[in-house]
This record gives sequence, structure tokens and C-alpha cells, in this order.
Amino acid sequence: MARRIDVTGAGGVRLAAWEFGDPPKTDRTQGAGDQPGVLLLHGLMGRASHWAPTARWLSARHRAVALDQRGHGRSDKPPHGSYTREAYVDDVEAALEQLGLGPAVLIGHAMGALTAWQLAAKRPDLVRGLIICDMRASALGAASQHTWTEWFRAWPVPFATLADVRKWFGEDDPWVERPNPARGEFYAEVMAESPDGWRPVFEPQQMLRTRETWVYDAHWEELAQVRCPALVVRGLDGELGRAEAQEMVRVLPGGQYAEVADAGHLVHYDQPEAWRAAIEPFLDTLRVS
Repeated sequence: MARRIDVTGAGGVRLAAWEFGDPPKTDRTQGAGDQPGVLLLHGLMGRASHWAPTARWLSARHRAVALDQRGHGRSDKPPHGSYTREAYVDDVEAALEQLGLGPAVLIGHAMGALTAWQLAAKRPDLVRGLIICDMRASALGAASQHTWTEWFRAWPVPFATLADVRKWFGEDDPWVERPNPARGEFYAEVMAESPDGWRPVFEPQQMLRTRETWVYDAHWEELAQVRCPALVVRGLDGELGRAEAQEMVRVLPGGQYAEVADAGHLVHYDQPEAWRAAIEPFLDTLRVS
């Protein structure tokens, strides 16, 4: 069962935070600092529920909360709102403070990982540890943004059924190199039924606006400013290459590295057990697992 907690982000945007497990049992032999909170941040087009299995696993020993970021999930999607990097980072800063989670471990996938390390650089007092899942620090460039624009146009929306969603994103999408049922399930999670069929819960143009605020820039400088322990995780077939991931680890003052075999960009969805095994030793060092 998920419990929703509304928080207020930058500019008054209403954000939905979710607890997917029971609160941790209190151990009187431990102080509050021994079991820091964890905030999980999804990637572009994602939603908090993508983290549900990870959050439930984590919640056995501490408080784990996943956030629907602005423009995503059940959070506000202001048509003329700000979708800048600063807005996303400020939202997470506000969420940590209002939820009383800090100093927390931030776990971010893709865009969520970038937000996490930018906040860790800005507010080291709020971040105890950082897990970066399959996010590049290098600039992706204008061609990448054009590719995404064309990809959104290729979506056959509305989808007649959720089965059609799963099939298209798991098999028929031109971006799919081989059948990937986990990818189909991932995208089915971000669809909602409308009078004419199934459509995404986000606005594609807002996603492109969000994305254009980071694809033209590199983010090595903010990475180097992170002072807490950090783990860089990549799927063996993901978007973050091994050489770049290892350079990110070198740049991070407290960087560590892990990779998950038989996983693509959606590491935690493709191989959930291997994902947990990859991050558990790092969390152990923070006395979080």
C-alpha cells in the first residue's frame, strides 16, 4: 500500500511524495542518524511508482520515500511553469526539508540522478550518500534532442489497450533492439486511460522542455563538488558507457563503481535483484541497508 504525502516545491508547485512500505521499526539502541532517510528520484517520463519494489525493500530498515517530480506522475504539471534544472533541484531540496528526511541518501535514475548530484553539490548538509543510476555527465548535444522530438512523434497514441502499450514499447518501438518486456511494463506504468484510449500522464512537450535544460551542457563541475560517498551504477547495455562511468567515479571525491549485467538503461526494472545486490554493499557502508 502506498501512502501519499503532498509537499510544496519551488514556486508553489504541488508535488506528490510516496511511501511504499511500512515505516521502519524503531531500534532504541540506534540514534536517528543511524537510519537516515532515502529519497528516490525517477528519470525523465518516469514516476515514483517505478521505485516501488526498491522502496519496499529499503523500508524494512528505514524510511524510504519516492517523489513524483514536477510534470510527472501525480505532481502538478503547470502549462507555463518552470522546468529548469534549478526548479527540479529546488523541488528536491524543499521535499527533503518538508519530509524531514535529511541528511538523506539520494537514489536517482537518469534525470533524477543528475538532480540528485546537483543538490548534493548545492546542499551537502542535506545529502549523506548518493547513488547515480545510468546518467551521463557529458553533454548529449542538439542531435540528441532532435532524436527525442522525432521519437515522441512516432508514438502511436492513443493506445487502444495497455497490452498495446506493452507491445509497442517492449517490441515495436524502433528504439528497441530486441524484445524487452520490462521496458513495456515501465511505459505501461506512465499511461492513463482517457476517453479515446491510453495516453501518457505527462505532456511530451514539457518533457522536451525539461530535457533541453541539460542536454546541451556537461555536468562534470557539479559532480566534482559532491562531497558525500557516491556510487555510480550502469547497466551493461545502458546509455552510460563504462569509460565515462569510471571517469565519473574518478571525478567524484568519494566515488565507487558498480555495473549490472543483462541490464539496459532501466537497470532497476530490467534486473531488480541484481540492482539491489549492486547497491546493497554501498548502503551497508552508510549503515542504511
